Amino acid sequence: MTEALDLLWNTSLWAAVLRIATPLIFGVLGALLCERAGVLNLGIEGIMTMGAMVGWLTVYLGADLWTGLAVAAVSGAVMGLLHALLTVPLGLSQHVSGLGITLFASALAYYLYRLIVTVGETPPTITPFQPLAVPGLSDLPVVGPILFAQSAPTYLALAAVAVMAWVLARTPLGLAIRMTGENPHAVEAQGLNPVAIRIGAVVAGSALMALGGAFLTMAAFNSFFPGMVQGRGWICIALVVFASWRPGKALVGALLFAFFDAYQLRLQTAVEGVPYQLFLMAPYVLSIVALIVVARRARVPEALMTPYRRGER
Repeated sequence: MTEALDLLWNTSLWAAVLRIATPLIFGVLGALLCERAGVLNLGIEGIMTMGAMVGWLTVYLGADLWTGLAVAAVSGAVMGLLHALLTVPLGLSQHVSGLGITLFASALAYYLYRLIVTVGETPPTITPFQPLAVPGLSDLPVVGPILFAQSAPTYLALAAVAVMAWVLARTPLGLAIRMTGENPHAVEAQGLNPVAIRIGAVVAGSALMALGGAFLTMAAFNSFFPGMVQGRGWICIALVVFASWRPGKALVGALLFAFFDAYQLRLQTAVEGVPYQLFLMAPYVLSIVALIVVARRARVPEALMTPYRRGER
């Protein structure tokens, strides 16, 4: 028990929490943006897989890391556009379309990877993003190694939270997105196009999801392998509910799950005699408990998953 408590005072644990949370932050922000506009995007798992593969492959073929991130975002936007076209103007089931995107994007990513890359006994690697120490701040006690010695995509994810919170709460664009998720007919009455707003939100949200996948292959690891997303997309869908569709609370939810995950990894070595499967299960069980507690008070956007047809009430 003493060793388990001592882990909480280890700065490496909290630095790992922020690293583990980074793909979740990108994913939950993307899902949140889609849902605030009224579209459920269950394609997130496949979109993250596609972003992970395309970003890594771009760098593997000779591009720089930032170009890899940009190409990954574009690949996510393309998958998001496909989902948006099926669900918004055509009004198809968002559940069916989203699951179809997950299966299609995942299979396409694996196929392209095996088609282009020669895989031997060990998967090929790239040089990933390295920790970027902020001069002066990274030397601060406790806080410095945790907050100011992370890789560039982690700083980008934190900045995305602030930008998304500001856009949704303080700008006309954010108001239009929020109202499209609540009452698209009221948006239409103001002379705006709810169809275009929904499509744009899904495309932008899917680009963010793909960045979460790209982080895994370009910062957390240095190679791509099947199944590396490991259900993070589904966790992001749950975290949106936990966050009550608010970017600030989404950040808290991502950090909470990341803490459970980072802590269980260290507990496996600190506590003996306990099956490791229990430690692996703990983050998901605790996240479900937290979701149940919070979701009872969550207010779902009124028009979420409701097809919009112009002129109908």
